[in-house]
Amino acid sequence: MTYLLALDQGTSSSRAIVFRADGTLLARAQREITQHYPQPGWVEHDPHELWDSQLVTARAALAQAGIAAHELAAIGISNQRETTLIWDRASGVPIARAIVWQDRRTEPLCARLRERGLAETVREATGLVIDPYFSATKIAWLLEQVPGARARAERGELAFGTVDSWLLWKLSGGPGRGVHATDVSNASRTMLYDIRHGAWSEPLLAALDIPRALLPEVRPSAAHFARSDARWLGAPVAITGIAGDQQAALAGQAGFDAGIAKNTYGTGCFLLLHTGASAPRSTNGLLTTAAAQLAPGAPRYALEGSVFIGGAVVQWLRDGLHAIRSSAEVEALATSVPDAGGVMFVPAFTGLGAPYWRPEATGAIVGLTRGSSAAHIARAALESIAFQSAALLQAMARDAGAIAELRVDGGACVNDLLMQFQADLLGIPVLRPVVTETTALGAASLAGLGCGLYAGPEELAARWRVERRFEPRWPRARAEAAMARWEHAVRQATAQ
Repeated sequence: MTYLLALDQGTSSSRAIVFRADGTLLARAQREITQHYPQPGWVEHDPHELWDSQLVTARAALAQAGIAAHELAAIGISNQRETTLIWDRASGVPIARAIVWQDRRTEPLCARLRERGLAETVREATGLVIDPYFSATKIAWLLEQVPGARARAERGELAFGTVDSWLLWKLSGGPGRGVHATDVSNASRTMLYDIRHGAWSEPLLAALDIPRALLPEVRPSAAHFARSDARWLGAPVAITGIAGDQQAALAGQAGFDAGIAKNTYGTGCFLLLHTGASAPRSTNGLLTTAAAQLAPGAPRYALEGSVFIGGAVVQWLRDGLHAIRSSAEVEALATSVPDAGGVMFVPAFTGLGAPYWRPEATGAIVGLTRGSSAAHIARAALESIAFQSAALLQAMARDAGAIAELRVDGGACVNDLLMQFQADLLGIPVLRPVVTETTALGAASLAGLGCGLYAGPEELAARWRVERRFEPRWPRARAEAAMARWEHAVRQATAQ
């Protein structure tokens, strides 16, 4: 059995990819996810759609690959992190739609937690800041707002999970049989998990009035979680790898050792620097988080910076501004002008993440003149992805020292204009790998490690290959001047 199935449940779509054991991508299927916006600042997904779309794509990928489930060595799961679901253990019915990581409805609760002086407690235990981004206040909101939810949770009738837990529970049989578990990387994003002690934080559970019975068991990222129910794929398959999408992408970039940095250009942008067995505390607005853990009792950590709106700004150009008909058109439109013509675009549609942490920020386009065109705005939109990522890497370098190179992945990394601009801003090489589906590859890699298909991470690291290397072309003075203009635009977007 030399095939691995990766289930990659993301914010915009569910995907399933079949890999050969050597990392070759054999087949891929994808289905878009409906985004629900019931109120300004609210973002929701239908849990049933998350499951149904993932199952459909899994079956389609196997069919496309021409293999049966019994030929799979294992299944790996990667998922959009922080997105919060609560469901009834007996019926499997969710108590509400999933609250997506981008959702900002719990900012008033976060403000009250800060006022109670809990910021330092949260930072010390979880490595995070108090922000609606994370799962904890989403859980508290659901328990408070859904009638009877808190009492049912206290009786042990309900289960909380991030998307990985929901998929695992469904895959392993659902009501009466489903395994309720998660991995350390997803647990570390809830704002409830003590990353240094490797356990749910009782003080934080008490502070948020969240019953312990609601939470899943936490396991290493490469471990035996369950076997899938035969009715889903035609035969039971071991599920031996789970990681949040960004930690999975770091694994897919062969980022198993301290010093390796990667940036994923997806709906948001997520920059992670592996720090090994050390869990450093950032003094520059970054988060300390759990990296994928390969064995019990062997925690690994990373510094992380999150950009809330990355590739989603291109979706806005398409769906909001109607400047393009498809996302693929943005590079041609942006390259039709030599530069952004002085336009700066700060896409703070859902606030600003690291290193700013300004949840109240709103989007802004500055520097417009009579000569500004849709092409200038499109170019500025693309450049905003690189500017936000550069601000993260600069903060990371202040925390951890100089970074030699940046490995990149995600849908927008195929955009050569963006990748060259990123290298120019950073002043270090940007490396795009042969396999850019690194989130799915990381999930498959962890599953392969968890089932014993691979001897160890060294085997995976030796196989990693570069497709293109973008070298910086700008003098540092030019890059510094550009970053200064960006920071000026950010100040305008946050001036309230």
